[in-house]
Amino acid sequence: MDLRELQRHVLTLATLEESEAPVVSCYLDLGTGEYEALFRERVRLMRRTLPAGGQRKDLEAAVALIEECIASGLRNKSRGLVVFARGGARRFLLPLEFQVPVPNWIAVGPLPNIYHLVELKDTYHRYVVMLASGSSVRILGVNLGSITQDIWDRRPEFRQRVGQGWAREHYRSHNLHRADQFLREGVQVMERLMLAGGYRHLILAGDPKSTVRVRQILPETLAAMLVDIVPASAGDDVSDVVNATLLSFIEQEEQESLAMVDRLLEAISTDGLAAVGTSAVWEALRAGRTDVLILAKAYEPDAGWICPACEAAEVETAAPNRCPQCKSAEPSALDVKEAMVRCAERNGCPVEVVNHSEALLRLGGVGCLLRYLDPEARRPRAA
Repeated sequence: MDLRELQRHVLTLATLEESEAPVVSCYLDLGTGEYEALFRERVRLMRRTLPAGGQRKDLEAAVALIEECIASGLRNKSRGLVVFARGGARRFLLPLEFQVPVPNWIAVGPLPNIYHLVELKDTYHRYVVMLASGSSVRILGVNLGSITQDIWDRRPEFRQRVGQGWAREHYRSHNLHRADQFLREGVQVMERLMLAGGYRHLILAGDPKSTVRVRQILPETLAAMLVDIVPASAGDDVSDVVNATLLSFIEQEEQESLAMVDRLLEAISTDGLAAVGTSAVWEALRAGRTDVLILAKAYEPDAGWICPACEAAEVETAAPNRCPQCKSAEPSALDVKEAMVRCAERNGCPVEVVNHSEALLRLGGVGCLLRYLDPEARRPRAA
């Protein structure tokens, strides 16, 4: 699965309409070896939360769909399984497999829980690996931890022996020139790939002599995208090389997340095109004014409420007995973090998840960069 495909799935989930039947959101780490037992135990607990009747029956239908996905066989290299399932008249099923781990996390509710999927998308997304050695060059597109493009896999054509008027030094000089020309050809192919495919990150891998030379001949546009250089040999399994580059990429992604926090702090102290704290960010998201949503991984806001009739919603306030807007229904609990992520994805707003930032936590654990300021806030007050 590539990033664009995952983005389409996330948007489908973010725009899924509620029905009478609950949605089961199931994230399983396949590397633990205990995911099936964990799933069964979590389902046993979920059954207790729903009264006997239609919703319990719909829950059982959703659980059966997930069990079918697990039993039908998973790909050999899959390390994470995510399934969203709903029974009832508006049946829904979306199974997703990943070559990177996901947390063991299972929930039931009126809508899909997509935060962990969005976090995965933000952490791993996509980059290019150039694996270079004296005998070969291979260029790979990596999406969400798996190789989705194998663009170039070539070996230079060297002259095989001295003879026919070729002196030894001439022969050696010819092969060195051919090897250098070959690396240049690989860099040109890679540059076209990255620009056409929208890749923003590059990792070099290979023997030191080859990677040093590639680094020297990289054009400025690619040099600015270079994340790291990882040692590897031509005989290494390519999946092992990709796993080694993943660690470097995740570290780079965290640095970019921290840089986004710096942008948030700068915006607060300069043009004011930022909002921080649960209430302010929620209002900006609902108004469609957010440019980037920035969440601390540890951000856990209190529940808010939403009216099932008119969709009026509030955060950081206790649910009233009746909706103050329409007066016709009792509000339901609102998972604020999920609602924020869902709203951002519907609006096409990028979500940046920050593993650890004391500065962001001091601001309440959540902030956003704004497209424009609230017109009401800028309007002068009457005297």
